[in-house]
Amino acid sequence: MIEFVDTHTHLFVEEFDGDRAAAVQRAAAEGVSALCLPCIDASSLPAINEMCSSYPGLCHAMIGLHPTELGDDYRKTLDELYAHLKNDSKFIAIGEVGLDFYWDDTRKTEQTDAFEHQIAWAAEFGLPLAIHSRNAFNELCAVMDSKRSMGLSGVFHCFSGSADEAHRLLGYEGFFLGIGGVLTYKNSGLPKALENVPLERIVLETDSPYLAPVPKRGKRNESSYLPFVAQRLAEIYNCPLEHVAEVTTANAHALFPKICNK
Repeated sequence: MIEFVDTHTHLFVEEFDGDRAAAVQRAAAEGVSALCLPCIDASSLPAINEMCSSYPGLCHAMIGLHPTELGDDYRKTLDELYAHLKNDSKFIAIGEVGLDFYWDDTRKTEQTDAFEHQIAWAAEFGLPLAIHSRNAFNELCAVMDSKRSMGLSGVFHCFSGSADEAHRLLGYEGFFLGIGGVLTYKNSGLPKALENVPLERIVLETDSPYLAPVPKRGKRNESSYLPFVAQRLAEIYNCPLEHVAEVTTANAHALFPKICNK
């Protein structure tokens, strides 16, 4: 059976409260063998932990503070998250972390501070990063350039940039581009942006419940829709769907080795 990994899905959020178990079953039926759950803030952890307990070997937890969720006491929140990280070995990555100046560009200093703290966690615990970036490409690269010596790895989640931006991000060794439903949109520039991106540097994601792919666009996204993204990649790379699944799954396993320890 074809095997996929959804490297970024928010299946624990309230949008799935009515049919979460069914959504997990639908994903498994489509060959999705791992569901990677990014943390948004400390309040995400109980729901993420419950999913990991309910679906061991299938659901995998990340831990991190999303850049749009920084309260005035964000340092306290970071301390709380760090305590969980120190005392629980199940976390597969530090995420979802990064920079987002789309919604609020008045707290760039605080966002950068939080991001750098969590990059330090990744280095300390030998974990990859799941990086969110919106309207902050140059600032993101400035941070990443300053951390090149730390031996980091990770994924630039929900990549939707240009060919030049893809080239710049692939300059960070050990990092992948997370590709999701945006790839399937009629006016998406992603197919052209990926022209010189090796499939070996791509991982699949849904970012569910957001950004559902065609032909489900406008509906709630879920992990069972991952094959629509993979099929579009197969068309772009002119290869069989099975090859896309094999390579991107191997990439996900290399990036998140803990998901292999079932």
